[in-house]
Amino acid sequence: MTATDQIVDRLTAAAPLHALLTPTAEVRGALAAQVAAAPAGGGALAGMPVVVKDNICTLEYTTTCGSRILEGYRSPFEATAIARLKAAGALIAGKTNCDEFAMGSSTEHSAYGRTFHPIDRERVPGGSSGGSAALVGAGAVPAALGSETGGSVRQPASFCGVVGIKPTYGRVSRYGLVAFGSSLDQIGVFGRTVSDAGRVLAVISGRDPFDSTCEDRDPLPLPAVPENLQGFVIGIPKEYFPPDLDPGVRRACDRTIKLLKDLGAAVRDVSLPHTPYAIPTYYIIAPAEASSNLARYDGVRYGPRPAGAVDVRALYRATRGHGFGAEVRRRVLVGTYVLSSGYYDAYYRRAQRMRSLIAQDFRNVFDRGVDLLFTPSTPTPPFKAGEKLGDPVAMYLADIFTVTANLAGLPALTLPIGRVDGLPVGGQLIAPAFLEDEMLEAAFTLERAVAPEAEA
Repeated sequence: MTATDQIVDRLTAAAPLHALLTPTAEVRGALAAQVAAAPAGGGALAGMPVVVKDNICTLEYTTTCGSRILEGYRSPFEATAIARLKAAGALIAGKTNCDEFAMGSSTEHSAYGRTFHPIDRERVPGGSSGGSAALVGAGAVPAALGSETGGSVRQPASFCGVVGIKPTYGRVSRYGLVAFGSSLDQIGVFGRTVSDAGRVLAVISGRDPFDSTCEDRDPLPLPAVPENLQGFVIGIPKEYFPPDLDPGVRRACDRTIKLLKDLGAAVRDVSLPHTPYAIPTYYIIAPAEASSNLARYDGVRYGPRPAGAVDVRALYRATRGHGFGAEVRRRVLVGTYVLSSGYYDAYYRRAQRMRSLIAQDFRNVFDRGVDLLFTPSTPTPPFKAGEKLGDPVAMYLADIFTVTANLAGLPALTLPIGRVDGLPVGGQLIAPAFLEDEMLEAAFTLERAVAPEAEA
């Protein structure tokens, strides 16, 4: 059996999850072409199959962003991250399901149907990168790419019991990532282990002349795995442990904090006082940027052009009315409102000021000798499908522990730290900007010591 056969067989076995949007017959043909064009000598990721969220442009497959408005769309170029994966010998094994235009926390807002959790089909895999997380969690692939605007890698990684990394804003090129919130978006990585995720992150990182927001830095070097965490000072922000935190999540985090101490880290209580304002801040800034970025889907530049439209307004109404789902329309309307005359100062400008205060909270803590922060990744284990669809605010609160890192542009990582009633629980590490190496060092050591199968 060839390597291509093995990859396709694993993806076929995971088909009931509805996580892969690309037909396996198409994947087989694309993999064969990639194997034939593989770099001589293999490369750092030689033969590693990687699936890709369907808002990252590829040449081999369509890029639909989980939306009817881009159904059948093939990009004329590929993302820088994809080109770097191929140069390192990785095999792009198809596109994964996601909430439409990355707007969601459960992968229930895809125009092509929801994705199922790899352990419990009644539950969601998280979102918006739920398809990527589910396939890694099911063991179909060792690694995947997703995107992060407010936690769309770390939250589903936590729900599916895998590692998820959001890099510093500017560490990884956004060229070829379909824009949602341009000041927040980042390509992130899923892996079965910290090593798998870290190796992929190292390959896709580094300067890129095609992205003006990408920092002029060398690719991330992978750190050695330390024997212990002596010398690390790890902060525990009190705002991330509210009284209503799920008891099972709290027990898993308490056990992990004890483990951090046992590994030699100095653990210190800290405060990030503006954290309670993160969700309202995010859900002003992100929709505002989305309303601008999605203006291009008008039936002229992108999207189908229906017959019979008598004027531009009718064309827009027909294209967007058919092409956009309810959640995308909701966020575009919110974004347009907060940017409108008379409301810009009251909402958008105030949100930007609060964003600065949230970022300053992190700087204050890190300037006082804290190396990393440890928090829960999510306030609950995976919730049931449909449970939050009727209450958008409840859905948005699923990202309450992740949006702060996006607002501040900081690197963050989630890894499995336990289970509650058989469902995964993730713990989060947040680092100062561009110190992914220290974050990975701690994650390597913690992963080796923690027992993910332990019930919380």
